[in-house]
Amino acid sequence: MIRVLVADDHPVFRRGLVGVLTEEPGIDVVAEAPDGDTTIALAAELRPDVVLMDLHMAGTGGIAATRRLTAEVPDVAVLVLTMLDDEESVQSALHAGARGYLVKGASGDRILDAVRAVADGEIVFGADVAGLVLGRLTADRKTTRTGPFPMLTDREVEVLTLIGLGRSNTEIARRLVVSDKTVRNHITNIFAKLGVADRAQAIVRARDAGLC
Repeated sequence: MIRVLVADDHPVFRRGLVGVLTEEPGIDVVAEAPDGDTTIALAAELRPDVVLMDLHMAGTGGIAATRRLTAEVPDVAVLVLTMLDDEESVQSALHAGARGYLVKGASGDRILDAVRAVADGEIVFGADVAGLVLGRLTADRKTTRTGPFPMLTDREVEVLTLIGLGRSNTEIARRLVVSDKTVRNHITNIFAKLGVADRAQAIVRARDAGLC
C-alpha cells in the first residue's frame, strides 16, 4: 500500500485529486494539507511514502516545503503537481529534492503512474517539462570539467568523494537528497568510468586524487 499526502491550496482540486487516488487499489491517502507548514507537520507525523506537492501555496511555499521535507523526512518522495511549467520552477523543485514533476492537467492515470514510480525510487517528469530537463542536462554535459577525473559528472565526483570518506549508500542518498537506487546507479557509472572493480579500489583512487 502506497501512503500519500496531498498538499494543495485549492480545495476543489485537492478533493478531486484525493478522489482519483482513493479509487485506486494499492494507494491510501493518509492526509490532506492546504499549505506548506501543514504539509511538513503532517509528513513528519504520518511518514507517508509520497507527498503530492503544489508549488504555489500560502505561507511556506512548495519549494521551501520540499526542501524541508527532503532534509527532515528523507524517506518521503515528493512529487510536484503544479500549474508552473517554467524552467526556473522545475530546476528549483529538483534542486530542493523533488523526485517528480507534473503539470496540472495531467490525466488521472498519469498521476497514478507517477505516484507509483516515485514511491519505487524512480524520477518522473511530465511531457510538459521533460524538454526543459533534457535541455539542461545537455547543456551541463557540454561543460568540460577540470580537475581530477574529468570523465565524471559533478554529481559523480560528489558521490566518489563521499565513498572515499567511507559513507554508506544510505548516508550518501540522505546527504545528496536522492534515492538509494540513484546512488547505486551513480556508483555503477563511476566504477565503469574509473575502471575499478569495487568500493575499495574506488576509495584508493579518490584519496590518491585528493578528493578526501
